[in-house]
Amino acid sequence: MKKTSVMLAALLGLWASVAGAETLQEAAVKKLIEPRLGEGAKVDEVTKTPYAGLFEVRVGSDIFYTDAAAKYVFVGRIMDAQSSRDFTRERVDELNKVKFADLPLDLAMKKVKGNGKRVIAVFEDPNCGYCKRFHKTTLQEVDNVTVYTFLFNILAEDSSVKARNVWCSADRNKAWTDLMVDGKAAAAAPASCQAPNDKVLALGQKLNVTGTPTIIFADGSRSPGWIDAKTMEAKFSSLK
Repeated sequence: MKKTSVMLAALLGLWASVAGAETLQEAAVKKLIEPRLGEGAKVDEVTKTPYAGLFEVRVGSDIFYTDAAAKYVFVGRIMDAQSSRDFTRERVDELNKVKFADLPLDLAMKKVKGNGKRVIAVFEDPNCGYCKRFHKTTLQEVDNVTVYTFLFNILAEDSSVKARNVWCSADRNKAWTDLMVDGKAAAAAPASCQAPNDKVLALGQKLNVTGTPTIIFADGSRSPGWIDAKTMEAKFSSLK
């Protein structure tokens, strides 16, 4: 028993030493690579990967790779040649995950279809063609879902005006559907009505939402762009 304990302690010590060495190595790579990215560049994290001795360099939600001497920079995706598993995509998806419970849903319009048990949040612009397609196809076919719509006005000068008019309507969901499905604009909002346009814009920027529609699921994963009903149903099934 004593011999086993000694061996275990030695193994734990070796593991701690290796882990510490890797941490120091990551810090060294970060120190080397940061000044080589240009003035003002800020590296958020460097992580040693299990493939080819490369180090992942994260700047915000963007990642690229470098060697231990930070001599070379590799931009692109790392994939398994046999299974086609996209390690870079998985990592980016992980970085882009959102804690759904922390979303300020009071800044969004809420629409419930059927029992509403399945929940999504969508960032949309009133001038977004793919958002309109999403309403005309996917949301027409998918049932038992609660949709929180954040009016994220980034595409045109009048996007914020259209969004404000919808938000200030007596029936927001009807006004939004009329606009996105039928192209019928909402009536002008009274001057006294305040819409959360600026707050939603700040939220989207904080979450690194760069296009519309961007769909966020209950597990925090996101889908940038339009998806059809079959793809959405498959995603819902994977969350069970």
